[in-house]
Amino acid sequence: MSLADVKKNAQERMVKSLETLRADLAKVRTGRAHTGILDHVMVEYYGSPTALAQVANVNLIDARTIGVQPYEKKMAATIEKAIRDADLGLNPSAQGDVIRVPTPPLTEERRKEMVKLCKGEGEDAKIAVRNIRRDANESLKKLVKDKACSEDDERRASDEVQKLTDKFIADIDKMVAEKEKEVLTV
Repeated sequence: MSLADVKKNAQERMVKSLETLRADLAKVRTGRAHTGILDHVMVEYYGSPTALAQVANVNLIDARTIGVQPYEKKMAATIEKAIRDADLGLNPSAQGDVIRVPTPPLTEERRKEMVKLCKGEGEDAKIAVRNIRRDANESLKKLVKDKACSEDDERRASDEVQKLTDKFIADIDKMVAEKEKEVLTV
């Protein structure tokens, strides 16, 4: 493994951490309805847990209502129960062959809880990025120990890894701040 490999590996892992944070923040509910809220709802489909998107069409009816249309009509009751049991604070109701999922407006207290949750997710992502930096620095030190590179090269590469870390932490802060603003907007 070379210096370039260590830096490239660290950057790839940091990008993955950022993508994970983006996905985690998408799960956090805001005042508006969005289909991402239901992404992780699992439905019992012929004896095995299946993602909701695989057994129904999920779309927005209006700004506060999500529509779920099962591909098989007999699945409606099962889907309704799965959404209710998903502990999302949602109360679906069947209307014909469409299940309407209204998203209630968030209270100020609930918004503050959501902001705390966002900050926690952001902190977890920062910890992951710092762990990646630590792993990269250990790899660089090992290269010096194995005499695969000089100490000057290791120091320069270590500085580059630190700059990369700073950039990703700034990106994480920006993402969390944007989500906080979105959550607090009434």
